[in-house]
Amino acid sequence: MKSDPDYRDRELMETPNLKSHHTASEETAKLWFDELGMKEAEEAAKSRKVIIIPVGSVEEHGAHLPLCTDSLQPEYVALEVARKTGCLVAPPLRYGVCNSTRNFAGTISIGSASLHAIIRDILEEFIRNGFTKLLVLSGHAGQAHIAALRLAAQEVIWYHAQERREKMPRIMVCSDYDFAYELKGKQFDERDGHAGTIETSRVMAIRADLVTRKGEKSFPKLPRFEIVADPERYFPSGVIGDPTIASAEKGQTINEYVITGVVKLVEELKSART
Repeated sequence: MKSDPDYRDRELMETPNLKSHHTASEETAKLWFDELGMKEAEEAAKSRKVIIIPVGSVEEHGAHLPLCTDSLQPEYVALEVARKTGCLVAPPLRYGVCNSTRNFAGTISIGSASLHAIIRDILEEFIRNGFTKLLVLSGHAGQAHIAALRLAAQEVIWYHAQERREKMPRIMVCSDYDFAYELKGKQFDERDGHAGTIETSRVMAIRADLVTRKGEKSFPKLPRFEIVADPERYFPSGVIGDPTIASAEKGQTINEYVITGVVKLVEELKSART
């Protein structure tokens, strides 16, 4: 992998006459669920295709990274995994629950109940259409955000278990940072976090054109248990970590590690009985 100005239009870069991912090659188009026709969707369900549902956020990531940072990463990973496994990528949800960064400029946070409801509905609609192997992949890893995703999935599983449906769905929920942060304490500082070395490097490898300046190093001490109204006062730069030592090369290594981890999850779902 290399720095990629637009992963949805990667295939178009050598074909100047094509302006939109909707006019991409057949191979690229078939990665996105919403680019299938009605009959293709029916066939995909019959063939028990795995669906990845990318979830992100509109959230500050310091002065150096874009508000779409948490969306770029899972969408990129999902597409790379789809290329390797033949699964499909659902239209992404680019809003999330952002409690600790809510007061920073640019963050657009939704409530936990809203996220829970929309993800539950999306999961149920895929199941109604015959897709029973689903992976919710979140680029935002806030506790309340992940809890809403997991609760939605849990309720769907409980419902279908009680109904004793013929085809019991299999649903996984994870963040790509469940994998990326496995590298902390090994290749990266154990204290690295929001908009730090790992995250900045990943975005540099995916959309280098959106990394507009050098970030600010910051290792704040955050309250461990107290719930505060103004968490931004503990990290006014919006950064936790050291983005000054980030690089696209590091990002490529991290992204490949994450993709490998998610590929294993998809392969597990593909082989699972429903």
